[in-house]
Amino acid sequence: MAPAGGVFDRKEDLVEQLRQGPGEKAQQAVALTPAGPPPSRWTLRTIQATVTWLAEYTLSGVWRVLDRYDLRPRSARVRQYSPDPEYALKVARLYECLREAALAPEETVALFMDEMGYYRWPSPAADWALAGADNQPIAQREGENNMQWRIIGALNALTGRVDYLEGYIVGRAKVIALYKQLDQSYPQARRIYVIQDNWSIHKHDDVLAAQAALPRIEPVWLPTYAPWLNPIEKLWRWLRQDVIHMHRLADNWQELRRRVNAFLDQFVSGSQDLLRYVGLLGDGKLAKALSDP
Repeated sequence: MAPAGGVFDRKEDLVEQLRQGPGEKAQQAVALTPAGPPPSRWTLRTIQATVTWLAEYTLSGVWRVLDRYDLRPRSARVRQYSPDPEYALKVARLYECLREAALAPEETVALFMDEMGYYRWPSPAADWALAGADNQPIAQREGENNMQWRIIGALNALTGRVDYLEGYIVGRAKVIALYKQLDQSYPQARRIYVIQDNWSIHKHDDVLAAQAALPRIEPVWLPTYAPWLNPIEKLWRWLRQDVIHMHRLADNWQELRRRVNAFLDQFVSGSQDLLRYVGLLGDGKLAKALSDP
């Protein structure tokens, strides 16, 4: 029987119970033994067992109630946290640099830097195919040597321009080489902010010495374990989705590398599409720091 109160009260009661997650009643409904744990996610059966006024409903009836209240399975989004005790200070510094670049783009450049690696063998992903187990898409991994290649790149927060270098190894030498390339790429800039994570190579003595010889370049350190503050991570995701997942080039390493470079070369002159994709245009916090300086 439904609880006293109107439809709105019943919906609020249901939403609140779902938000709390399955508990003892759900455990009793699905655990194989009394010591079995409660499930981590809801099913129609555990909702029926948990919400008292749904106990007399069939499972299809429970589904209809949920549908009427606009409740349905949805993909979760990750809420991440950085353990960095200076998180707020570093984020404030990041926004300050972005605002400075937005106010004086001829004098100040803000670049997000990061590294990624990819392999000769394709990574599996969803693809179109005929129905049936025999027609399942296959990530074909031919050959014995699954070679890896690496990229280091920098994304201009205002224009979407991408500078990058590639190689079998991305270490001190490649980081220094990219700093020098960026120094040459922006000859008019008074200050070049290079926003980056806390990879140990970035703070190696050799790298710091190279930075000192390029006085216009200033590193801006992101909080520890905060990839959501580095939009170039989404460029790597786009690259993986369009080129690396399910590619058919396991036996043609040179062509795969050519296609990866061709993808990145699309952005050598900047791209508004890229800025939108990575969240530097739109309603996100980084975009607002640039658009409302």
